[in-house]
Amino acid sequence: MTDEDGALNALLAGYAAGQLPAPLHGLIAAHLMMKPDNRGFVEAMEVLHSDAIVAAEPAPLSRRDEMLNRIFAQPVDVPKERISNADDVVPEPIAAIVGSDLSKLKWRTRLPGLKEYALKDPSGCEALLLWIKAGRTMPSHTHEGTEITLVLKGAFSDGSQHYARGDIAIADGDVNHRPKADQDEDCICFVVNDAPLRLTGPFGRIFQNFVGY
Repeated sequence: MTDEDGALNALLAGYAAGQLPAPLHGLIAAHLMMKPDNRGFVEAMEVLHSDAIVAAEPAPLSRRDEMLNRIFAQPVDVPKERISNADDVVPEPIAAIVGSDLSKLKWRTRLPGLKEYALKDPSGCEALLLWIKAGRTMPSHTHEGTEITLVLKGAFSDGSQHYARGDIAIADGDVNHRPKADQDEDCICFVVNDAPLRLTGPFGRIFQNFVGY
């Protein structure tokens, strides 16, 4: 098992336990929709969690009525309109976060052939969509924390690894890389970071001062 496999298993376990922030929960849910390989692992973890709850000793709940009143007073979430895409690029869990068609989003160009749409999240993590033109290479960079990337369309290479639709790439501060989109198709990814990335190399350090990474 590679370090990336171990990191992915930890994310899947966190998803099964309901412990992930909303954008990351949506990313894993979308991965499981597109790539059913890991569904068995998640189902097994969910069974373990349910068994642990059943086996746990009951404990008194203080301020029960107050807590219930707070729950019932919260507004009911109305499902957002599903994204309409001719080729169904965005799966439902990501569509619920983004909330509109990709063509209607206010994309920000960061470099020629690279644009992003950033999302605000109260959990403190950074979530964004990246659109990389076919054949383009990202600037060399590393990370202050952990970066989890889900491929929604196209594919990219990162060193010896190749990631296609439904695959998850995980990078941290030990990784200094330059992901490159495949030549035949634009690559669209949903990315969740728990800390900013840091551009490396002479050009990267100069460029970071101008674009505010």
